[in-house]
Amino acid sequence: MHRFRLSTRERCELVDITQRVQEVVQRAGVAEGVCHVFVPHTTAAVIINENADPSVCEDILSSLRRLVPADAPYSHGEGNSDAHVKAAVIGASRTVFIAGGRLALGTWQGIFFCEFDGPRDREVWVEIRR
Repeated sequence: MHRFRLSTRERCELVDITQRVQEVVQRAGVAEGVCHVFVPHTTAAVIINENADPSVCEDILSSLRRLVPADAPYSHGEGNSDAHVKAAVIGASRTVFIAGGRLALGTWQGIFFCEFDGPRDREVWVEIRR
């Protein structure tokens, strides 16, 4: 398993990690297989979505803010309950096929780390299987 670190700058942001994950695939030397991407945090998640137009990320974040507002009456007292809910709804892992030594993503797809409780130093875990 490979791990890499990243630092987020905002309370809520999407960070494109596609290239970093692809570098792990290339170093593994696997031509055909599966790539598992996992985020070991309870207030962060990972998605696959469009990486060509940055307004898509803005739309995703603004929609999540409306669906799970930060100022709702939560029981959890740390002030980050909305981040826990967003992470639970989105999910902590994604699986991508590897074909020809590359991530088999669609034309417009990228892999994004979803920060919901930043800024923070975070980790992403990547496992490659043949």
